[in-house]
Amino acid sequence: MTALGILYPGHSAEDDYPRMEQLLGSDIRLPLVHTDIGEDAHRVDALLEMGSAARLAAGIEELRLSGAEAVVWACTSGSFVYGWEGAHDQVRALARTAGLPASSTSFAFAHAARELRVRRVAVAATYPDDVAGLFAGFLTDAGLEVVSVSGAGIVTAAEAGTWGEAEVLALAREGDHPDAEAVLIPGTALHTVSHIPALEQALGKPVLTANQVSVWEALRLADRRVNAPDLGALFTKEPIVQV
Repeated sequence: MTALGILYPGHSAEDDYPRMEQLLGSDIRLPLVHTDIGEDAHRVDALLEMGSAARLAAGIEELRLSGAEAVVWACTSGSFVYGWEGAHDQVRALARTAGLPASSTSFAFAHAARELRVRRVAVAATYPDDVAGLFAGFLTDAGLEVVSVSGAGIVTAAEAGTWGEAEVLALAREGDHPDAEAVLIPGTALHTVSHIPALEQALGKPVLTANQVSVWEALRLADRRVNAPDLGALFTKEPIVQV
């Protein structure tokens, strides 16, 4: 049994995680601990506070008691808002506090794109435009070419959590670009896990979503590979041999 610790901000789309446990169909557990988000706002100052070391550290002991082998801060905006170097500092502090390998959803997107050998990506975000632009900047620093960025202007995670398949599909289509090799949908507050096959079929390319890549990243940290076609191209791709 492999336990992968998830630090999740607030309560919006956390039910994506037990669904992923079922879809992984193996000996994977995803113990999830909620962090206190403070003010629910996709605004830079609120996001910096949401991802602060003190807020993340508060949930670490519970994850350690769960037997977690790795921990992922399952929040895109609360990690990329710190910038490339600041996001590295954030996960280093998390790893020191937890005594475990650690990462965040923002890095998960970058690593997942590399796994799929894609370089040109489109961003389809629920965020306001300025916050979506910060995510695009983070991806650029990760070595990806962001060919388009769209933001839906949603300010709160609570509102994003109410969206269903029709809204998510519309978001993905709006954010897609002919030159993009994959579409990235940030925001762990958005329910996406049930919709990934439909999204990829509709767009004809890999679609990476926040909760999906967070779990993939936790598996990567624990050196586990699981084939799960219902979780999209990311979970069916053969491992890339590093040379």
